[in-house]
Amino acid sequence: MNLVVPKEVHPGETRVALIPEHIARLVKMGAHITVETGIGQTLNISDEDYATAGASLEADRSNLFQAADVVLRIRKPTLEEVALLKEESIYVSLLDPFNERELIEALKNKRVASISMEMIPRITRAQKMDVLSSQSNLAGYVAVIIAAERLDKIFPMMMTPAGTISPARVFVIGVGIAGLQAIATAKRLGARVDAFDTRPVVEEQVKSLGARFVKVDLGETGQTKDGYAKALTDEQLQKQREEMAKVCAASDVVITAAQVFGRQAPLIITEDMIRGMSKGSVLVDLAVENGGNVAGSQPGQEVDVNGVHIVGLANLPGEVAVNASQMFSANLFALVEAFWNEEEKRFRLDFEDEIIKGCVITYKGEFVNEIIRKLYQK
Repeated sequence: MNLVVPKEVHPGETRVALIPEHIARLVKMGAHITVETGIGQTLNISDEDYATAGASLEADRSNLFQAADVVLRIRKPTLEEVALLKEESIYVSLLDPFNERELIEALKNKRVASISMEMIPRITRAQKMDVLSSQSNLAGYVAVIIAAERLDKIFPMMMTPAGTISPARVFVIGVGIAGLQAIATAKRLGARVDAFDTRPVVEEQVKSLGARFVKVDLGETGQTKDGYAKALTDEQLQKQREEMAKVCAASDVVITAAQVFGRQAPLIITEDMIRGMSKGSVLVDLAVENGGNVAGSQPGQEVDVNGVHIVGLANLPGEVAVNASQMFSANLFALVEAFWNEEEKRFRLDFEDEIIKGCVITYKGEFVNEIIRKLYQK
């Protein structure tokens, strides 16, 4: 079975799907690995490093896709790349199936078995495969580092002969994996941290990191079985904004990481709220690639609105590409290892397993994921 790893060509993408360490482990399991020439150049990993790990090298990208039994990748394919794939081959990457219907239908029509890494069930056995968690963790860290660099104040309290400098105030909205790491990082840098989430269940986690949990009585809220926040009503959103506006006005840095799985991110910070913030304060929108939490934030850009610096940089894990690649590679390896047939030396899809049932979107010309099938039938 030929497992291929193409070079990431998405603009600004610096991560690598598989690093030599995991290539070597797959080869030891009996896999044949082919990688595209130059795949590791963004991380200063040479072709020789991949060859030493046991991978074959292919310079022709079209040949790479056409020869693939399994494609392992970070970014989704183009329609042109789907056309190159063999029928019955397996494609594994982030696919965004909720918003990429044309792409998913192309994979179905090509009879490709597509695995969406976003759809890995959040169960204990699948934690090692959870790319959303691994990459969000790093995004939360990077968001704070970027905010600290952009802010014209220091984060920690400092007592000097010239006087005492108060700690910066950081407000984190959305306490998932990214939000928790943002809280922890801001605290390590010495900031005073407030945090808010619609799920009261996370209050204890916020307090355990030394931050203050901002309580807003929204009535009935909750989370999905996978731990994601449920969407709020318009009335709940309005009440939430009113209460949060007070905290934002007193904050030097606001980091938004509020996302609803499978849906556009909710607008949390309005133009009115931005006008109420101090000039020189910093807003980092971690949801900018999914619609954005902040009015005026632009994917891949940093803008100034009424003196407030709004950061909408995409692919924050790519800012720490070495670690992001290590973690993504480990996630992919864990998935392949879990469903590797030792006797046949093949990656096999076991539809009796809840992980496979959760993450396989198309198979043999059909939509096999129940959530996506129902969505497309609407």
